[in-house]
Amino acid sequence: MMMETDRKDGRTPNQPRMLSCSRNILHRAHGSASWSRGETKVLAAVYGPKAGTKKNEDPEKACIEVIWKPKTGQIGKAEKECEMIMKKTIQSICLLTVNPNTTTSVVVQVVNDDGALLPCAINAACAALVDAGIPMKHLAVAICCCVAEEGSVVLDPTKLEEQQMRGFAYLVFPNSALSALPKGSSLVDGEPLEHGIITSVTHGVMSVDEYLRCVGRGRAACAKLSDVLRRSLQKSE
Repeated sequence: MMMETDRKDGRTPNQPRMLSCSRNILHRAHGSASWSRGETKVLAAVYGPKAGTKKNEDPEKACIEVIWKPKTGQIGKAEKECEMIMKKTIQSICLLTVNPNTTTSVVVQVVNDDGALLPCAINAACAALVDAGIPMKHLAVAICCCVAEEGSVVLDPTKLEEQQMRGFAYLVFPNSALSALPKGSSLVDGEPLEHGIITSVTHGVMSVDEYLRCVGRGRAACAKLSDVLRRSLQKSE
């Protein structure tokens, strides 16, 4: 039997940190949101759609641009990777054919990083896109799952926990409850949309079995997060 990891903040391995989400917080942006998990906090602002696309982009579709702003200092390799992952994630959930030959900019400002920063940024960006009224197929919900040295799976790590873990996965799942697709079209290869996964990024070392356990735990946590998100968005409509 696998030992469950004790956590310094008193949480169980399956327990994410306290969540806080607000929308329409920046008046000059077309849409904005703040998202925090414990001490990790991100602001996201959406500008657009603006006419024209950038070089090497398909003019038949809308272009998504992600700009990552660290809390301090210059943008580096890690931040560039976050921009790329977020761009691909957002492109996959937006209806890019609705506003062809336009560019929508998503600006992500890191307020504080105490672990699981990228999932926090993705969730903030999705809430800001909804606030801006950008056409979307469905929302996405993101979470970080870690594998401890002894093999147990831990959800939503702090910065210190991230540094102590053997490996971790950033996972993004579709939120079918908030899908704009017609009924029946939310099947992918015959499988319901909620069985899918949008983005998966792993770091460190983990076995296939450990990765699959991360996906299972992450999917269950994101299902609960989807309900919270849906209620939050309905309240602010």
